[in-house]
Amino acid sequence: MATMAGRSRAEIEADIKETLGLVPHFLAGIPDDLLESEWEIFKKLELGETLIPNKYKELMGIALHSETKCRYCTLFHTEAARLYGATDEEIQEAVHYAKNSLGWSAYLNGMREDYDDFAKELEQIKDYLNAKA
Repeated sequence: MATMAGRSRAEIEADIKETLGLVPHFLAGIPDDLLESEWEIFKKLELGETLIPNKYKELMGIALHSETKCRYCTLFHTEAARLYGATDEEIQEAVHYAKNSLGWSAYLNGMREDYDDFAKELEQIKDYLNAKA
């Protein structure tokens, strides 16, 4: 059966197997009419070189999913980060950064800080730091 873009499921699965060594169950379950587009997006964003280097994308994924608490995503992005050269220390820093950033988000929102005042102060800080540089 051909997918919407024209390649058969067998051709797409052969591409997946050539790239990953197997067709993971999470990809095998995708419906025929969506498989090619999902695989192409996965290949481009997860495996391909984009504007953000792969190691940094995966560290972002670890930080993001430390908050979503998705154990599948955390495992995937941790192992992918290691494949792309991330050290245990970099992985730990990404998680600590997420913890710190989320804490400030909770505080700022919980205290109902005025957004416009926050933006003005941030602009002043940026101007000050640029002048010091």
